[in-house]
Amino acid sequence: MAERLTLERVLEGAIKKENESQRLYLDLSQRVKEPAARDALEGLAAEEKVHEDKLQRYREGKLKGALSKDQVVDYHVVELVEGPDVSASMQLKDAFLYAANREKASHELYTTLAVIHPEGEVKSLLMQLASQELEHKQRVESLYTQVAFPQTDGG
Repeated sequence: MAERLTLERVLEGAIKKENESQRLYLDLSQRVKEPAARDALEGLAAEEKVHEDKLQRYREGKLKGALSKDQVVDYHVVELVEGPDVSASMQLKDAFLYAANREKASHELYTTLAVIHPEGEVKSLLMQLASQELEHKQRVESLYTQVAFPQTDGG
């Protein structure tokens, strides 16, 4: 029989993904030459740390309006399946594309979680996180296009 997917397990997974995103962005920041790109990636890492801390507060029961951690809900995990691991040989443009897909998945996860929560602090937090993840996706996509489609000297 399949194991029940509880809110506790989803929160654990979300916290882990936020932590992994921090490490990914810090690693990518060391691989880019452009100072603005490095600053952007370091900023993303810092924002992901804030997300991790907020989710940890939820997990610890420090927010009003939280659902029971034992509640079983369909979180559409199949739609959020993670892509391949980052490899040392991965091209920078592919790493940015991978990161953008992670941000998309995080946005969808937080949006899905927000829908099942009643109005209140937790729902607001989840909608805020979803919005921020969408902003991250847009920023990483911008970095991707800069690397994947660099401007030539003539245009």
